[in-house]
Amino acid sequence: HDGAGVLCFCVQGVSMSGSGGVAYAAARGVSGAFAQVVEQARQALAEQGFGIMSEIDVAAALKKRLGVDYPRTLILGACNPTLAHEALQIVPDVSVLMPCNVVVREGSQGGVEVAIVDPVALARVVGHPGFDAIAAEAGRRLALALAAIP
Repeated sequence: HDGAGVLCFCVQGVSMSGSGGVAYAAARGVSGAFAQVVEQARQALAEQGFGIMSEIDVAAALKKRLGVDYPRTLILGACNPTLAHEALQIVPDVSVLMPCNVVVREGSQGGVEVAIVDPVALARVVGHPGFDAIAAEAGRRLALALAAIP
């Protein structure tokens, strides 16, 4: 990561995901059962001012639509209303990149992993200088939430 994303520096044991040399997410393994980790993630996000706007049960959707099994994966659409409002005032079309996704998933070895989107990477796509500081603050708060999950 190039240092613009605060995620690398705030979360110990984090791995970055991306392609083409561009990181777009941070993830780490956490302790606890799946349902427990989901609740811990909700609490940690709430402490950083994020509400959950949407939930997608990926495994259930794939089972229902395609009949395939997939490890438990829950996408939480997290939104900090203050930061979202500021962003929308600057770049209304940024709404297509909202909310910030936080994923709780079962790992291949049976553990649980939590992943967060890197808003700084999304800011590069938006390309508006006024959005950069908002994305950095969202990233800082998401990283703190990720770090708070045991």
